Amino acid sequence: MAEPIPRFSHRVPVGEPNPIIAAQNAAKAAGRPLYQLNDSNPTHHGLTLEGMPPRYDAEPRGQSFARRALAEFLTRRARNQGFDLPVPDCVPAPDGAAAGMVSVLAPEPVDPDDLYLASSTSEAYSWLMKLLCDPGEAVLCPTPGYPLIPSIGGLENVEAVPYPLRYDGSWYIDVDWIARVLNERDDIRALILVNPNNPTGSYTGRSDYERLVELCREHRLAIIADEVFFDFALEPAHAPFRVAGEKRVLTFGLDGFSKLLAAPHAKVGWIQMSGPDEAMAEAKKRLDVISDDYLPMSGILAERIPGLLERVPDQLRRTRERTVDNLRILKDLLACSRSGVTTLLRPEGGWNVLLRFPGSLDENDLVDTMIREQGITAQPGYFFDMPANGYVCASLLSCPADFRKGMTALLDVIDGFFE
Repeated sequence: MAEPIPRFSHRVPVGEPNPIIAAQNAAKAAGRPLYQLNDSNPTHHGLTLEGMPPRYDAEPRGQSFARRALAEFLTRRARNQGFDLPVPDCVPAPDGAAAGMVSVLAPEPVDPDDLYLASSTSEAYSWLMKLLCDPGEAVLCPTPGYPLIPSIGGLENVEAVPYPLRYDGSWYIDVDWIARVLNERDDIRALILVNPNNPTGSYTGRSDYERLVELCREHRLAIIADEVFFDFALEPAHAPFRVAGEKRVLTFGLDGFSKLLAAPHAKVGWIQMSGPDEAMAEAKKRLDVISDDYLPMSGILAERIPGLLERVPDQLRRTRERTVDNLRILKDLLACSRSGVTTLLRPEGGWNVLLRFPGSLDENDLVDTMIREQGITAQPGYFFDMPANGYVCASLLSCPADFRKGMTALLDVIDGFFE
């Protein structure tokens, strides 16, 4: 029995090529070069500006040399060749891995032809919504969650249907809720997994994931796996695993330099496509059209990608050390809190933490008091659709001295409401 293929949007034209394009493709396949009378690319005619890359060739998936370098990097990382980084002692290790290490073994190398370079993961989301959804259709996304996905969905005329994450000492996905919704609606085209989620920091659990894969197969859904925070483990409840590379369901893994290099201005993101062969072939035909229309990757930036990839391990180490150190500071401050009413929700991974305080204190009142009395602001829980009042989100990226000062002020203000 053939694997079910996800339903793609009708907005992407993928008809048969006209006779001229077919003849050109045949000549190219035969290795016969053609002189193009209509070639208006100035870099093909000796007109390149000095200091710029000498030649630019439009490649819908991104420059081939950059995708090859990225594929080699992703393969080494997945196979643990030089990318094991120390993490806190509480991180469980997969079977056969050294204690205190996060690792996943990849069964085969990453193929450069399965990669698409984009200007950001935000642009990748936009492309995938165009690929999978007609206007008015929907994707599933986690809540609590970062508001970016619903915002992009709105721009694409795609409904972002929130599915709940539940907390009972650690976060888990309410898979039964998802199953009910999929049985009630036939307009949902993709399941978005943020692994680990932001701001909850929760990694996708294996048992939840296996059930979700079966639901996606049953309902012909694709998986969009946003794993930009994957490498920043803090206190996982289980050994983290990557969704990117999943073969049973058409899957789009998202990552980029914004988090790996702590460089949001680098503007390099990518999509790693995987899944059953027939589904991938159909998806590539359509995603090639979308990426060809946008051609986002600057040749100047693409030339730097191989060198920037070499710097990822050191930069990951620097950022991870910062988040782990600040988490330790926060725990020390919480232990010394005068009222003891503020608690830390288990931070499994990422750059942010969630603090909980009694719901009798309004989140707006807390932040407003901090602004007036301390000159400090923060993000209340309702920014992320937390299930109730009484949460505040804090970043672990600040330099330790600033972090200690800011968190001390936050806890002092909370204590002041309950003394």
